[in-house]
Amino acid sequence: MNTPSRLAPGIASALAAAILFGASTPFAKALLGHVAAVALAGLLYLGAGAGLLGVWLWRRTRDAGSGLIERQDVPWLAGAIVFGGVLGPILLMFGLSRMPAANASLLLNLENVFTALVAWFVFHEHHDRRMVLGMVLIALAGALLTGQAYTRPASILGPLAVMGACLCWALDNNLTRRVSVGDPVAIAAVKGVAAGSVNTAVALLLGEPFPSFSTGAAAGLVGFLGYGVSLALFVTALRHIGTARTSAYFSAAPFVGAVIALLWLHENASAVFWVAAGLMVAGLWLHLAERHAHIHRHETLVHSHRHVHDVHHQHAHDFPWDSREPHVHRHVHEPLVHDHCHYPDIHHRHGH
Repeated sequence: MNTPSRLAPGIASALAAAILFGASTPFAKALLGHVAAVALAGLLYLGAGAGLLGVWLWRRTRDAGSGLIERQDVPWLAGAIVFGGVLGPILLMFGLSRMPAANASLLLNLENVFTALVAWFVFHEHHDRRMVLGMVLIALAGALLTGQAYTRPASILGPLAVMGACLCWALDNNLTRRVSVGDPVAIAAVKGVAAGSVNTAVALLLGEPFPSFSTGAAAGLVGFLGYGVSLALFVTALRHIGTARTSAYFSAAPFVGAVIALLWLHENASAVFWVAAGLMVAGLWLHLAERHAHIHRHETLVHSHRHVHDVHHQHAHDFPWDSREPHVHRHVHEPLVHDHCHYPDIHHRHGH
């Protein structure tokens, strides 16, 4: 029986996304001294969208099959943009206006918990006791940090708004998983441009000033790497390992940012931080050690995505093929029954 690598492509993509996003936090914090909060959010997302749009256009000149978004995927992607690019940022800004930013940042750990719960109980993604225990440990790590720094808010509306933003992004993550068969670069570019446009419009309505060209370019670069490339890797992970698992690995992002802050900004780490870090490592290990295998049936499936001719892609070509892999084209998966270790990827979304 085949066993997946301990660092399967989806896991590697999720961890890389977490590293890039986590690393962007201290750099964004440094930029906040020169750019207003909402304007900075707009620049970060626009940098992500514009940068990835350039990558997408370059790839189109080399591979005509790349970057396709299927017509049936448009409603899912539109829903993801509405929840993640419009409602989420607006609720976060509303919450930030009514509570300290540090406390709001810690509450954002709830996004990963909400993402897993929606994946498990709304979209019926497979989970077992190991996965649940791993997510509980990860959630406890976030709760410890939140409890250490959290002070009683002047109004409950602030925390409720931030929690609402987390729920919106959880829905965004799950809806994006439905379109993860498409080109991650194209999906992330569309989401980046949409979110950047919304945040920029809000900044203009609030009368926030925009920075100099050099500061704006720096914000765009941070956004391209920490938000754009990170999001494309996140979508790639959704394709390979599903929503809840991707979210669990992405939970490492705040700790990556914290380590950079410790080394670069010379901030101090408390004992609680190290306990939380230990819980995070234990939770991630439970996910890394997952082994899920059983006899399962693949129904007929027709779709288009970048692939190689592995056990799930044994098909003929109705066009001249130069044997180059990976490649992109519409292909048919014939019914197949077999037994091997697998994740809830785009080819293994079956019941149990």
